[in-house]
Amino acid sequence: MRFLIDENLPAKIPAWNGPEFEFVSSLFPSQKDSDIWRYAKENDLTIVTKDSDFSYQILTSSPPPRVIHIKFGNARLRELIHLIERQWKNVEKLSATHKLVNVLADRIEAVN
Repeated sequence: MRFLIDENLPAKIPAWNGPEFEFVSSLFPSQKDSDIWRYAKENDLTIVTKDSDFSYQILTSSPPPRVIHIKFGNARLRELIHLIERQWKNVEKLSATHKLVNVLADRIEAVN
């Protein structure tokens, strides 16, 4: 699987350090959501975001792209890193079989 990390998330997450991760901020900063969606779809990328607009869009669409919605609110960077590092392997597994994965501080929810 390959992932597109939205500009509203930091690139400093250790779990996202690899060739399977692309970052909106380095590809095309300040693009419209529709451009990000189209790029992810054309390149078979899963969008990782804090933006609920992508979650709403995938509910009426079929993959690709898939969406991972990080729902931690305004967590501090250290807390965000800890939560993602702790849950990322499970998130990745669920994303392979579900079109939407919601990642909350205390649980992970998956939607087909």
